Amino acid sequence: MSRNVAEIQAQYEQLGYLSALPILSPEELQQARDAFAELERKHGKEYTAYNLHNIHKEYDWVMALGKHPRLLEVVTAVLGPDVILLDSRFICKYPVGKPERNGDIQLSGEKMEGMPFVAWHQDMTYWGFDGGPVLSVWLALDDSLEENGALQVIPGSHHSGLLPHHQSNKAGNMLSVNQEIPEELLQTEKAIICPLQAGQMSVHDGLLVHASDPNTSDKRRCGYVIRYVPTCAYPIQDPKRPRSFPATVLVSGFDKYNHFSSKL
Repeated sequence: MSRNVAEIQAQYEQLGYLSALPILSPEELQQARDAFAELERKHGKEYTAYNLHNIHKEYDWVMALGKHPRLLEVVTAVLGPDVILLDSRFICKYPVGKPERNGDIQLSGEKMEGMPFVAWHQDMTYWGFDGGPVLSVWLALDDSLEENGALQVIPGSHHSGLLPHHQSNKAGNMLSVNQEIPEELLQTEKAIICPLQAGQMSVHDGLLVHASDPNTSDKRRCGYVIRYVPTCAYPIQDPKRPRSFPATVLVSGFDKYNHFSSKL
């Protein structure tokens, strides 16, 4: 990694994200892509698009991605030496092409209604813990570009704290409860796209406002999303939305708190 710890910390604190960080060697990338292709053949694309959740506890190759030394070098620079892998999921936007102006899918400005996209949101809305930050990783198995729905961020938006989210009426939103930040609270004129080459990763703070558009290309966009927290973080109880963290793993340092349910 070319950047030192102080540079990583300073940029992450200022902007709330880092992007285009090289992680996987060509050989490691090919091995991961081959292994994922086996899961596609086994489960089918409809399932692998979003349902490969916390399989780091089932497959050694997935766990190896979450513990990759170059990846953890960045994560520990931001969160400190004692880190828990909280949760992970593969997310794939498969190509669907540009639809015609008929049926249920119609052109709507820049976006196409009904096609999978991710609305503007903050990760901390969903996670249900306190006492420390969350860091989200997108480790690219495919090139992640504007045309296939790359990550968009609003730099520095993590300094605004947790923003209100409301129910969206837009079809295709991949967020679990179809939420989004109201448009009047967004500064989308400041948004930038974070393109990645396969084998690179981006990381962002749990309060950073981010989104991604539909994949209108003929190329898949697949990535491994991993959430990390420092060991000082702890779950909070919300009767309206009970949460559990059954797949936590201590991936760096020591855990003197034991706030989470299980660790490998």
